[in-house]
Amino acid sequence: MARQRSPRSSEPRSVERERGGSREERYVYGVNPVLEALRAHAERVDRIFTAEGQLAAKAAAEIFSRARDSGIRLERVPRERLAAMAEGGVHQGVIAELRGFEYMELEDLLEAAEESGRPALLVVLDGIQDPHNFGAIIRSAHALGAHGVVIAKDRAVPVTGVVAKASAGAVEHCPIARVVNLSRTLEELKEAGVWIAAADPDSKEPLWSARLDGPLAVVVGAEGAGVREGVLKHCDFRLGIPMLGQVGSLNASVSAAILLYEAARQRGTRPAAGS
Repeated sequence: MARQRSPRSSEPRSVERERGGSREERYVYGVNPVLEALRAHAERVDRIFTAEGQLAAKAAAEIFSRARDSGIRLERVPRERLAAMAEGGVHQGVIAELRGFEYMELEDLLEAAEESGRPALLVVLDGIQDPHNFGAIIRSAHALGAHGVVIAKDRAVPVTGVVAKASAGAVEHCPIARVVNLSRTLEELKEAGVWIAAADPDSKEPLWSARLDGPLAVVVGAEGAGVREGVLKHCDFRLGIPMLGQVGSLNASVSAAILLYEAARQRGTRPAAGS
């Protein structure tokens, strides 16, 4: 595959609620998501709720220390209230109330790639509505060096508490852009010199046969439906993941992780041990 595109010319679960008409709040629960929110964006945390006897001592020490240092209000509440706030999720004894999630613009993601000195690597999601899949994809994207994730404003799950939990807190570190039209966005990425590769179980081209070391956006569709045909026609090539078993396709988050790992391998990326 040729690499001749012109360079570009002159970013444990959260429950979002509307509050006071215009202000949006987000509940993030679980030890790792709360800690990552405090480490990455303490200024966005308004309050932290804990239940007596449910939060592990080591986690409590760091959470309380960071909250005090940042002037964040701490409240002890009955465990029943935590369960209600987490809407049945496993909160591990702690919930943080954050300001609404701050989505980035596509341009922010491209600028982040340029500043990193590495070829752009983005993940574009077409119709992912399962928050667990979305969160797992964010986690893989962050771990494998992607500069961000792109989702559509419609027909896609937004960043919620379930997404934050499934991402193990990676949502606080991985920029996410939300766009109006995916097809138009793919054309904008092409104009910026980015190649577009779609995950397609019907493709005869295995992922390892393609050049994935240049500026790249990986498009992953919803489980079952896959990438829509109207989006596929804007992709430069389609990649399959050869399988030996009897099941014909993989979970969307697993497909994304495999494609991202192959891209990282070709780029010589060596994730830190244990990441």
